[in-house]
Amino acid sequence: MANPTTKPSPLSLLVLHTLYFLSYSLFLHSTLAKSTTFNVVDFGANPDGQTDSTEAFLSVWNKACDSAKPVGIYVPQGQFLLSKVTFTGQCNNNAISITIDGTLVAPSDYNVIGNAGYWLNFNQVSGVSIHGGVLDGQGTYLWDCKNLGQTCPLGATTLGFSNSDNIVITGLTSLNSQMFHVVFNGCHTVKVHGLTVKAAGNSPNTDGIHVQFSSDVTILKPRIRTGDDCISVGPGTKNLWIEDVACGPGHGISIGSLGWDLREPGVKNVTVKTATFSKTQNGFRIKSWGRASNGFVKDVHFEHAIMTDVQNPIVIDQNYCPYYKDCPSQASGVKVSDVSYKDIHGTSATKVAVKFDCSSKHPCKRIRLEDVKLTYKSQTPQALCKHAAGTAFGVVQPESCF
Repeated sequence: MANPTTKPSPLSLLVLHTLYFLSYSLFLHSTLAKSTTFNVVDFGANPDGQTDSTEAFLSVWNKACDSAKPVGIYVPQGQFLLSKVTFTGQCNNNAISITIDGTLVAPSDYNVIGNAGYWLNFNQVSGVSIHGGVLDGQGTYLWDCKNLGQTCPLGATTLGFSNSDNIVITGLTSLNSQMFHVVFNGCHTVKVHGLTVKAAGNSPNTDGIHVQFSSDVTILKPRIRTGDDCISVGPGTKNLWIEDVACGPGHGISIGSLGWDLREPGVKNVTVKTATFSKTQNGFRIKSWGRASNGFVKDVHFEHAIMTDVQNPIVIDQNYCPYYKDCPSQASGVKVSDVSYKDIHGTSATKVAVKFDCSSKHPCKRIRLEDVKLTYKSQTPQALCKHAAGTAFGVVQPESCF
């Protein structure tokens, strides 16, 4: 008999994730084949890109939500202007599929949704899937305002799911979000496949995908070009699988920032497998503020990555403080342990390719480097360690600083 406490391997987790995704897709296809489909145009939506179609989209959502049977919502070709929309759940059915052939467009005046938090938000929904389509956040005007140092709204996340479960997103494109592109907050059992994110490299706070307080999230084949983290992982995240990522420009894949709150749930069981980083600020990063916290990061695996001119290919920063403003300047309370880096190759844009700047109060433990080979201008770069302990296996360049 197998030991019930034995932890599944990353490979077995991938198999489980894949089988679940395939079985859920087949289930979705079979149920929707028998479902009713509502066309948003029939509810008054106008594909001219100028007429506000918010009420029409809310009407079709309410109709679908009230239905006792699975429902499909269809958005045909064209541009549909939408203001802030919240799709509220606790529906009578748990199978609503949204197929988008057109483009949803945010207002060009960033003040309309700039203080709303979210542009398109799904709250307390279950069994919602989104397939295809383009979401155009028209964030360039707000970026210009921020980059010029003017007084501007914070900006709206393009697509958010809050307190929801059994979510599937396939083939979606998010353009020019005012702030974050896609956020999962308090969600469980999420599958994202083939998401494309496009924003300028200097666009502020435009994280591609952000996950927090969520579990059992699988992200496959995202293609992300943006001005902040391609994927960011917040507190309270567990059982996160990310695979086949293309990132750049952007700030890489980041766990954190963590440790701003004293009582903060930790991050555990995260795997990032097969990733390419092109001219990004970071590759794999873990970051926490230098202040007291009960948070932690453990059981994290970074595997099979190619770095091309990445400024910080591998970095743990437990003195995180952007712009060196209002820095807490304390020892980080976030405990970092059991983090592995395997089969990481490529080029660093700076002389320090590996940097572990850990907490003096809670040093990083059990960091593992295996088959890591990074170069800097055809030279051997440096590795720096501070309050970090671990092991190195195989060829490791730069030489381990443990």
